[in-house]
Amino acid sequence: MGDLFLPEVARIASMRDETPDTRTFALRLRDDRRHDSFSFRPGQFLELSVFGFGEAPFCFASSPTRPDSIETTVRRTGQLTNALHTLAVGDEVGLRGPCGNGFDVEAARGKDLLFVGGGIGLPPLRGLIWNVLDERDRFGRIQILYGARTPTDLVYKDELRTWAARGDLELLVTVDRGESGWTGNVGMVPTLFDKTELRPATTLAYVCGPPIMIKFVVQDLLMRGFAEESVISTLERMMQCGVGKCNHCAIGHCYICRDGPVFNFKQIRELVE
Repeated sequence: MGDLFLPEVARIASMRDETPDTRTFALRLRDDRRHDSFSFRPGQFLELSVFGFGEAPFCFASSPTRPDSIETTVRRTGQLTNALHTLAVGDEVGLRGPCGNGFDVEAARGKDLLFVGGGIGLPPLRGLIWNVLDERDRFGRIQILYGARTPTDLVYKDELRTWAARGDLELLVTVDRGESGWTGNVGMVPTLFDKTELRPATTLAYVCGPPIMIKFVVQDLLMRGFAEESVISTLERMMQCGVGKCNHCAIGHCYICRDGPVFNFKQIRELVE
């Protein structure tokens, strides 16, 4: 674990486009010894800096069970992310972290797991999904429900096909609006709940996506019998410094970057804005 106040230099080891505006970057710390000792938990985030443009928080999209590279998936939305997307393999960036609390993998062992992702909300879940799949015999039933605006906007398309071909999990995918050649489900993510069997009593549900999607998904899960403590999400609104000093992400008595970004719904409901 690095110093949260001091960035380390990392180089871009590889990159791949997920959608026209979203790219996954694999990073490797310049110091090989530091890279080999670097550790994080799914759900934590890193502070990534593009020299000359600033710094911003991004989730880890890779699993600690696969330590060769540190991956993050970034949508091009502003000056810093535009600058990041212009970099090439071998270019260097700054990295601080890991920051935040992350998902409690130990607490999930032996449980049935439901992952519900929307659009760019799948990257925070991807690290946890691969962590679980790499230790598959330590978990119960696994369901992955994922949606995006269009088929083009689905991230990790190759991995979605890999997961669909596995016999030890259930994957359902939907889009808000179909395109030519799309034969899958069309509809919002909650429409997938009626296409599978949910087991609220034994299942932990992990939900990540746009705020409006999270709102309706959580409401639906609670109506279907999930306990508030069993519905887990991430709050990433307005995070900036990563160490609870800038006050941008303060909600009530919590700093999302320090005390989160992972909370169960009972904790979220009790936060006072």
